Amino acid sequence: MIPFQTIDWTSIEKVEHKGETGMSFWQTIHFPGLRLRLVEYSKDYLADHWCPLGHIVHCLSGEFVSELSTGEKIKLSENETYIVSNGASSHRSLSRGGTKLLIVDGDFLK
Repeated sequence: MIPFQTIDWTSIEKVEHKGETGMSFWQTIHFPGLRLRLVEYSKDYLADHWCPLGHIVHCLSGEFVSELSTGEKIKLSENETYIVSNGASSHRSLSRGGTKLLIVDGDFLK
């Protein structure tokens, strides 16, 4: 059970992750079976891996493309969301101009 609480994201450390090109910056909070992240992609960011995990991804600002392992490319812009379950579709992110995302994942996406 997660009790009612607020999150001050300014107090959460930003951790830098190198992409194939560009950088991503993650602020992460863990609860039992749940992970919340504020993620920022730099300009010209391309993820360095294909991700098989499930997520709920909400675009807070900017835009980015989720490239699926099938070759399909889906663009998400500000105020748009995608949802995928674990193992349903490997994907990686690409951002030309930078973006800020709220990402939720956890056991409920299995």
